[in-house]
Amino acid sequence: MRIIAGKAGGLKLKSLKGRDVRPTLDRVKESMFNIIAFYLPGAEVLDLFSGFGSLGIEALSRGAVRADFVEINRSHLKIIEENLKKAKLFEQADLFARDVYLYLKNCGQKYDLIFMDPPYEKEMTAEAVKLIIENDLLKENGLIVSERSGSEKAEEFSGLSIIKNKHYGNSLLTIYKLN
Repeated sequence: MRIIAGKAGGLKLKSLKGRDVRPTLDRVKESMFNIIAFYLPGAEVLDLFSGFGSLGIEALSRGAVRADFVEINRSHLKIIEENLKKAKLFEQADLFARDVYLYLKNCGQKYDLIFMDPPYEKEMTAEAVKLIIENDLLKENGLIVSERSGSEKAEEFSGLSIIKNKHYGNSLLTIYKLN
């Protein structure tokens, strides 16, 4: 797992091995960031189900000004902190050891970009998107970038348009834009 581009481009990120660990593939991440490149400079970003922080750190490396990382697993959060420090981006980040749904109900902040990469086969994306909409967490023209199991379908939501929906192996990348 590495940062692909930007000021920390090429930096190898720390992660853990295990059957529950599924980092975003470089080709999926590269495609994702090519699509959203225009939105990154100056963006405030939320990385949900952060894992080891790959998506939020990539966004910071490419010009986002702030990133909040929400991950319930404290050992993963410790690794996100190490990765941010290694990339010299720690000062631009806040880390939250919380349940994603609880965070979305109570955060009260708006974001330009919201990444979510929940555990596969748990179908957690729809509930998170509903909470983002209900709690008005996207800024004008904001994006939700979702990676999930390819066996799941991309739901449609009132107030959001799907601007990209593509399978990459066993992953489905869906990008929603606030109308």
